[in-house]
Amino acid sequence: MRQIPIENPLQRFRGEHVEYFGTPPVANLVVYEDHSESVLSENKSPDLSFRYSLNPYRGCAHGCAYCYARPSHEYWGFGIGTDFERKLMVKPRAPELLRAAFEKKSWQGEVVVLSGNTDCYQPLELKWQLTRRCLEVFLDYTNPVGIITKSALIERDMDLLQELNDKAQLWVAVSIPFWDADVARGMEPYVPTPQRRIETIRRLARRGIGVTVMVAPVIPGLSDRDMPKVLERAADAGARRASYTMLRLPRGVQQVFEERLTRHLPLAKDKVLARTREVRGGALHDGAFFSRMRGQGHYAKTVRGLFEKSAARLGLLPEEPKQCAVSTFRRPTDAGGQLRLFAQCV
Repeated sequence: MRQIPIENPLQRFRGEHVEYFGTPPVANLVVYEDHSESVLSENKSPDLSFRYSLNPYRGCAHGCAYCYARPSHEYWGFGIGTDFERKLMVKPRAPELLRAAFEKKSWQGEVVVLSGNTDCYQPLELKWQLTRRCLEVFLDYTNPVGIITKSALIERDMDLLQELNDKAQLWVAVSIPFWDADVARGMEPYVPTPQRRIETIRRLARRGIGVTVMVAPVIPGLSDRDMPKVLERAADAGARRASYTMLRLPRGVQQVFEERLTRHLPLAKDKVLARTREVRGGALHDGAFFSRMRGQGHYAKTVRGLFEKSAARLGLLPEEPKQCAVSTFRRPTDAGGQLRLFAQCV
């Protein structure tokens, strides 16, 4: 990983702000252990299709300039710039806490999504293997699980994924916002190339695993032109479903995003920011439910039409999972293997 200087927008929960005279020091990788007493997060947002998520890591070394999760790092006293990419937190007890959650009588076997916030297959997973160990728990309880990732590291766990696919309910979503590898490198510097992620889709599909390609986020004036190509290549690789979300830039993410554009894509900056304001009612961010995912106005409708026509032409289904009457969930201690109700599946 290349060296980068410390660079964080103003921290909204702290009164002081550090400025360096001359060149800022290098942002070194620091890993902290998070000993939270629970590991499942309950989502109450009406525009998301899942209720529970699990994030083994806080912060993300992928370094995506547009990441909506950056502001969550401020709750832990960190910045949303290089701190989000270099001061990372791991939950070493995540598998044990997940097992404890599944043993509660109140748990009914709902789908749990890995990476609702930060990527569960970021580089730290190579050493800590928390995602793999959590997948082993999902398999023990045959609990439905969804995975969202940009990383080819998911291929390491193909054995567990195939078992979960056979015995439980599993879906995998691979995020590919760009097709141009040079543009992708500037905006998401430590993520495998778009072409490599297509190969991940291919390898998952060959094992019979249902894969959704996520064109997420669509960056107006920049990545929207790549959408048909991404969908075509994903469909050729065996993806079954497709989805997209519009770029959203909460709080200080705007500053991180603008600085990255200035550094790597200066000629595109003005157009991208103008188009983003166009789909956000004149601002760079709209946090309202539903519209935050799709945007508003003529340009947003054009993007939606491009996605829907391209996906339909390629036979890619919408991302929304069907409702299942019965979950595959069962506790190893259940007499007779009793099933649970009210789960989601694809």
